[in-house]
Amino acid sequence: MSDSDTTAKPAGETRDLIILGGGLVGMTLALAAAKAGITSHVIDRADPADLVAEGADGRASAISTASWNLFDNIGLGERLAPLGCAIDSIAVTDGMKPGRIDFTPKPEEGSLGKMFFNRDLRLALFDAAKDEPNIAWHVKTEAVRRDRGPHGVEVELTDGRVLRASLLVAAEGRQSPTRDEAGFSMAKWDYKHRAMVTALYHSKPHDGTAWEIFYPAGPFALLPLLDDEEGRHRSALVWTVAEKDAGGVIAMNDAMFVNEVSERMHGVLGKIELAAPRMSYPLRFHHAARVIDERLAVIGDAAHGMHPIAGQGLNLGLRDVGALVEVLTEGMRLGLEPGDAQLLARYEKWRSLDSFMVMSVTDGLTRLFGVPGKLPSAVRRLGMGAVQRMPTLKRFFMDEARGMSGKLPELLQG
Repeated sequence: MSDSDTTAKPAGETRDLIILGGGLVGMTLALAAAKAGITSHVIDRADPADLVAEGADGRASAISTASWNLFDNIGLGERLAPLGCAIDSIAVTDGMKPGRIDFTPKPEEGSLGKMFFNRDLRLALFDAAKDEPNIAWHVKTEAVRRDRGPHGVEVELTDGRVLRASLLVAAEGRQSPTRDEAGFSMAKWDYKHRAMVTALYHSKPHDGTAWEIFYPAGPFALLPLLDDEEGRHRSALVWTVAEKDAGGVIAMNDAMFVNEVSERMHGVLGKIELAAPRMSYPLRFHHAARVIDERLAVIGDAAHGMHPIAGQGLNLGLRDVGALVEVLTEGMRLGLEPGDAQLLARYEKWRSLDSFMVMSVTDGLTRLFGVPGKLPSAVRRLGMGAVQRMPTLKRFFMDEARGMSGKLPELLQG
């Protein structure tokens, strides 16, 4: 549905939700809500055609088992299933020295998740949203005014149209103006690191293994992707470098970059070459002390941003989606409106502890593996060797990777 399609609807049409941000988390919320009979206006300043253009974004995301259940339960499973590469095992190593951990589930337990190109996820979400009557999709525009009050919310768009709803949801990402306007206090710090992100072709098959190689300068992750149409093996790369060195890495030509990457891979995937554009972004931690206000819920990166060390950023946002839809559906069944304060309080209580726990573990890992020196490295490898020999502890970590721990929303259950 293009922006022009929405003009047929009367200005000020009232829906249940106004979702600011139509990215992966915002659009998943709109679709999940629509399947539950909850209507929404989705507002996004981007042009969807730009976001799904070939070569516009070579990034890929690890989708946990719980997040896959969500996509499947809202009708995207059939479309996405052939596009995801199963993560059958995870190898964790301290600089490729002896003493690594291998997380490999039993065959009957399924994979530890799936890797998808972000472009494929967007295409599936956008195609489903186009044909969904419960979603009014307003693109290439943004909110210039947001008013929240006891009787509802009102948002004015750049072209002067006014939209109304019971609840405003901020899914605008890390720089969320709605969250900042609401005055949410934030715990935040800068890791002084930058992630170098791309995809690689490699001569040896990855066999469904994700590699997490920890170096003092930061983690170096290789994540399995499906072979391309020509049968070339592919993996996604997330290489963390210190901010002071980032300029030099960004300035490297492709041949130098590939050479540096190859050195850190120790030949595990054979000869490599670039398979996607190189991108980079700074790594910062932020966690909103609150995720609700009067007729406002904050989800995804607007509420919490973390180091990509465990690949849980998008999955945490999708847990927000599942929890919010469940809370709203149950409340509306009892005759409450989506913006009801007691529903929002339940959402906040459910999500605050879970997101804080995941983020604390992620931050702790980042700091633990970032301590340089031979002694800390030896201690880490000793600890990793102990985990390797303890099935119960390995099971805990694998459940965390799958996103199957804690109180899961129904949409994220199998």
